[in-house]
Amino acid sequence: MSFRLSANFRKRLIAAAVLMLSITAAAFVIKVLSADYLVLYDSDTGKRYITEKADDGLMFSVEFVHSVNQTPVKDTYIIENGEIKAYSTLYRSFGAGVQTALEGNQKMTYDEEGNMIITGFDITYDPLRYIVGTVSDHILTFDGEEISLRDMCGRNARVVFEIVDGLEILTKGK
Repeated sequence: MSFRLSANFRKRLIAAAVLMLSITAAAFVIKVLSADYLVLYDSDTGKRYITEKADDGLMFSVEFVHSVNQTPVKDTYIIENGEIKAYSTLYRSFGAGVQTALEGNQKMTYDEEGNMIITGFDITYDPLRYIVGTVSDHILTFDGEEISLRDMCGRNARVVFEIVDGLEILTKGK
């Protein structure tokens, strides 16, 4: 006894499979487009260097030698509610160009090497901009990896960290 499907049943089966594939593809596209991403790109050329899903709690830092005070500074940021927020600043000494007094809910502690760490900021960046050093480098620490912004982006590059949604990611950087 051979099993044969009627032409009408086969059409319905194919239509159901196409419908399921369409629903799955649409759900995937909606998920990608509705997510927020942290993007690092060159503001002059539009070249994109990093694209990372901007989940709450994602942290990154940029470390550099302060151009006036000539000591290392490390600014750490956190993603909260789709925004880039200042989390902490670490530096070795007071001097021209660095914070010399605490404001609001800020607190200062010291690490094991005697560096000052300021926390308790209420600052949001939209977007966060840096000019990569020409004399000393800017080091991005992201996901446990140290990245030379000078090597990645070039000296004097004007770079932008920005939170964008999935649709906007098509227009931020190339």
